[in-house]
Amino acid sequence: MLTEEQRLKMLRCPKGRIDMVLDTDAFNEIDDQFAIAYALKNEKLRVQAFYAAPFFNERSNGPGDGMEKSYDEIQKLLGLMGISRPVYRGSTAYLADERTPQVSDAAKDLAARAMAHTPEDPLYVVAIGAITNVASALLLEPDIADRTVVTWLGGHALHWHDNVEFNMMQDVAAARVVFGSGVPLVMLPCGGVVSEFMTTEPELRHWLSGKNALCDYLVAHTVEAANEYAKGKVWSRVIWDVTAVAWLVNDGDRFLLSRLLPTPVPEYDDRWAEDPRRPLCRYVYKVNRDALFGDLFARIAE
Repeated sequence: MLTEEQRLKMLRCPKGRIDMVLDTDAFNEIDDQFAIAYALKNEKLRVQAFYAAPFFNERSNGPGDGMEKSYDEIQKLLGLMGISRPVYRGSTAYLADERTPQVSDAAKDLAARAMAHTPEDPLYVVAIGAITNVASALLLEPDIADRTVVTWLGGHALHWHDNVEFNMMQDVAAARVVFGSGVPLVMLPCGGVVSEFMTTEPELRHWLSGKNALCDYLVAHTVEAANEYAKGKVWSRVIWDVTAVAWLVNDGDRFLLSRLLPTPVPEYDDRWAEDPRRPLCRYVYKVNRDALFGDLFARIAE
């Protein structure tokens, strides 16, 4: 079990180069692709592997189909960037309960990979979808809770009127496993916090169009998706997932402001519960929108 000193150190923005993995439902929304590119374009981050996360909405016919489409989308992004990294298929279903893992290549790789790390040199796990794969790895090998730092974009702000958020509501059981595991956790709430990380078509075209094949792909698909749901009305598009990667490069609080608080409890009735006895986590409450978009655009336009 971690000492309080170890936990507090692991909950600080890391210094120097670090090992990370990215768990993503990449086919669900275009913001995942921005996050993947941002991670790979940052010299501080040694991206060791990608894990395809399940999702189920109008873009898939079930969690397993969403995972497979995400697996293919990760491969497509890597191809556009001319980069090779291991990509692992994640679970095809959500947790049935809080004790039984969904065994997958992703969960097994994460469990094994994390065991090669230590509290002094942890593996950073960035999760930007349903957190099923990460919870399953923790159930397969509970000792990795002392060897990893999990950064998750999921749930809404603690002050929000509810906690009905896509990543959270897909697998509340998995969220409860992760939040209850004692793993050092960085929370990036959606509604009320990272919801302010928005962009528009003119901004995207100004900074990214024509820069390279990746940028053209991101602009075209972001504009297409936004126009599809806006249906001719004014729109701005939230690029949520980039903020989860940004925590790892948040030296001097240049992109995100945060504070420490006892890890809250995700409840099945779509609310947060508080328990002051739980270990501390780091809670992001503010995004420096312009600074982060400036860094994102500069890196992916290289």
